[in-house]
Amino acid sequence: MPVFTFEKILPPVRRGPIPPIEQKQRGVIVQILDRLVEARIRRTQRKEKRVIARDEFKALE
Repeated sequence: MPVFTFEKILPPVRRGPIPPIEQKQRGVIVQILDRLVEARIRRTQRKEKRVIARDEFKALE
């Protein structure tokens, strides 16, 4: 005779519909990422314009 017996544990029964998942958090994260990307794009454009302006200035000398 076995010393231990194992019982099958059933998952809990769902009662009622599943509550809707809020999407607001993802929206906030996406907005923050958009702001960071826009700032990076602005910085790179400024650096590129400075390089172009320096090259044009050297060409005029």
